[in-house]
Amino acid sequence: MNFSVKKISSKWTSLPVEAKASTAYAICVIALKCISLITLPLFTRLLTEEQYGQTTVYSSWSGIFTTLLTLNLAYGSFSTAMMKFEHDRDGYISSVHGICITLSGIFLLIYLPFRSSFNKLLGLPTPIVVLMISELLALNAFNLWSGKKKFEYKYKPVVAFTVCMTVFGVALAVIAVLMNTEKGYARIVGFASVNILLGGALLIAALVQGKKIFNAAYWKYALGFNLPLLAYYLSQTIFNQSDRIMIDHYCGKDKAAIYGVAYNLSMLLIFVLNAINNSYVPWFYKKIKEGKEEENAKVSLGIAALMAGLIMIVVIMAPEIIMIMAGKAYAEAVWIIPPVAISLLLLFYSQLFINVEFYYEQKRKLVYASVTAAAANIVLNAILIPRVSYIAAGYTTMLSYIIFAYSNYLTMRTVAKENNFSLKAQNMKHLTALFIVFCLLCFGFMALYKLIIIRYLIVVSMMVAAFIKRKQLIGFINNTVRMK
Repeated sequence: MNFSVKKISSKWTSLPVEAKASTAYAICVIALKCISLITLPLFTRLLTEEQYGQTTVYSSWSGIFTTLLTLNLAYGSFSTAMMKFEHDRDGYISSVHGICITLSGIFLLIYLPFRSSFNKLLGLPTPIVVLMISELLALNAFNLWSGKKKFEYKYKPVVAFTVCMTVFGVALAVIAVLMNTEKGYARIVGFASVNILLGGALLIAALVQGKKIFNAAYWKYALGFNLPLLAYYLSQTIFNQSDRIMIDHYCGKDKAAIYGVAYNLSMLLIFVLNAINNSYVPWFYKKIKEGKEEENAKVSLGIAALMAGLIMIVVIMAPEIIMIMAGKAYAEAVWIIPPVAISLLLLFYSQLFINVEFYYEQKRKLVYASVTAAAANIVLNAILIPRVSYIAAGYTTMLSYIIFAYSNYLTMRTVAKENNFSLKAQNMKHLTALFIVFCLLCFGFMALYKLIIIRYLIVVSMMVAAFIKRKQLIGFINNTVRMK
């Protein structure tokens, strides 16, 4: 045992800081997601589908308002700003808070006098809407703070703070649900209260440390970078949230709840993807700066293959995951998981292309692809959801992401030619082959969902093959994590 611990410790010490950060974030996110998964069966059984639908609708509108009121300033321009304003990162962050606070204040001034009309549109009462605005400001503070720490590869405080937010949030939400009859709103208030308390502390600390709520140069840069991207960010939010809002409108909150469970389980690994990407992007940008972007081809393909393998586990086990996590009431959700899982891999592909566009600050070119894909998503949903069923939303999401990924690939090619960026930095031949195989496997396993014996015989065969090739598999994972 001691030998094993020493061996693991030695391997960890030998890892470069980028690999340590990437691994730590991934492990942390997986552990926290496990906590959420453990409590999901509790919430889906304590809450009716209608009540769970309230939390789904809240989450959807929260995503939209986060984009509108924070302009996603914790993303997009943030990495380049941390390089551009390296001498005054705290000042830049506090100025960004000034922008978000101002936008949120303007919204509340418009919302409160006309809250009755707004509430009918949102399907939420006034206290919950005000709570939402407070929570998104607090979470934005956490995202800005953690973004700076991740950029500096200081992963320990981020991991510790994330664990606290998740554990206390889940605990308070469970207590609130058990003590109230309005269980849907109680769950919302439980999670939001912890986020507001802890994120609010980070917000105050950022304002005190930065001392620049308004700085003309920082505001100009942040707004100049992100405002042209607003359509892009809204399109991303539409991909993630409009399905549930439209299902709520056409089919009711109970169906929105079922779709929400399926979508969340399908996107289970998006947090792992984000954790890896947060460490991968600084490494990739460094390679571009050094003129060594072609070294990225092997790394990006390795991460894509790793993500595809992890997502496939969710697809294969979908019927059992749904039954354990949500119960028979949500059994239909299983047919939504494969197309949405494919969308997650397409999202990663899109991010590979977008990273290049962000580095060269060619953000305006993103808008056309985003708006086209988002419009396609809305139109297809409006046509298919009322005529077919809410399950069609999973396939409209997949088709929209195909449009989005391909459009961004074309945009990346244009940016590459304009900036002498080598297209060999992305191994498109192998990435395409991986995607095709992944799609075939997803729909193949979906066809076997009711044939459990055959499905598990295939799974056992795959596990045996993985065991036989374990050395090569472990080597591949190690090289991917080390970004070699």
